[in-house]
This record gives sequence, structure tokens and C-alpha cells, in this order.
Amino acid sequence: MTYMRPAQIEKESMRIIAEELKERGIALPAQNAAVIRRVIHATADFDFAENLVFTPDAVRLATEALKRGAHIVTDTNMALAGVSTAGLERLGGEKHCFMADADVASEAKKRGVTRAVCSVEKAVSLYPGCIYAAGNAPTALFEIAGQIETGFSPALVVAVPVGFVNVTEAKEKVFSVCEEKKIPCIMAAGRKGGSTVAAAILNALIYEASETEDPARRGW
Repeated sequence: MTYMRPAQIEKESMRIIAEELKERGIALPAQNAAVIRRVIHATADFDFAENLVFTPDAVRLATEALKRGAHIVTDTNMALAGVSTAGLERLGGEKHCFMADADVASEAKKRGVTRAVCSVEKAVSLYPGCIYAAGNAPTALFEIAGQIETGFSPALVVAVPVGFVNVTEAKEKVFSVCEEKKIPCIMAAGRKGGSTVAAAILNALIYEASETEDPARRGW
């Protein structure tokens, strides 16, 4: 067996993805291709070639925000861990997850709401121009939609929770509000998604913003 370096593995994986997309007759929109390929790479699921939905110019606007040092907030520590720290540092940004914070837990218990709701409220308070990525909690998306309707203006909403209860409804709600208010949004239509998908989308944007889509430029 010939062992390949991480950069070689990633390049070969992307070559296979491009080849299989061609075989399936799928041509990715140029402006969204890097994000879609990265999600397929992370999940081995070609359904994402068709169920990732983007508001106009979402990728361009998000990468511009990252170049300005936008912070990223996630709804799970799993997604947080998957986001490239080195890539964000190159851009002057930081990443956060407030779900396990004591003040979030206390406030959620006192009000009888989910931690995801209070996490969004904390993000709005601390980082009003952040990129907010939800890969798990539909309630986070409902709260984001409400906050946007009352003035919250995030740089991007990543709406990709996975599951069966209120997931599709939450995604469609926040996407609709984002369209109306001209807020960039990337959504995984239907039930599929998850923290892995959220992290993959964020990394694709980080790599594009920092011009390190080639893994060799990341020092691999």
C-alpha cells in the first residue's frame, strides 16, 4: 500500500468528487462550487450537490466578511471544533460556541427555553455582525429569524440542522426571512445536515477568503 500525505488525499478526493459529479450530469454553479464540494468531501453524500440552497451572492458576501475579521458562532461544540482555527487566525477572526456557558444554561432554565435560544441572544449581543452556523438546533434558527426581523444583521446564516422535528420548518423560515431582509444564507433543504456539514461550509468559506483552498497552502 502506498501511503499518501494529507494534501494528496484531499486532492485525490476532490478529483473523484469532480469526476462523479460529471458522471451524474451535475454542473455546480461556479460561485457556490467550492462550498458544495467541501460538504460532499466531508459527508460522501452527493445529495448535497442539489439540496444546498444559497441566497444571491451568499458566498462572496460571507468571504468578504471573513476577510474583515468576522467572528463565527456555532450551535454545537462539535461544529466549533471542526472549524479551522489557523484559517480564521489568518483572517483575524475568532470562533465561539455559547451552548455550554453557565450564563446561557442558567437563563435557559429560568425562562424555560432552549440553550440554543439563549446562545443566539448572546451572539446577537456580543457579535452582531457574526456568521452564525446552526447544524443541530432548529430553535436557534427560529430565534435567528425573529432577531433578524427586529434588526439583527449577521454576515451569514448557515442553516443546516439535521433531524425530523421542526427541522425543515426552521430552515425554510430563516431562509425566507433572510431573503426578505437581504441577509446572506446557506441552507441544506430537507432533513439532512448536521455539525459536520456546518463546519465544512465554514471551512470552505475560510479557505476561499484566505486563498488556501489548495491544502498545500495550509502547510499540509
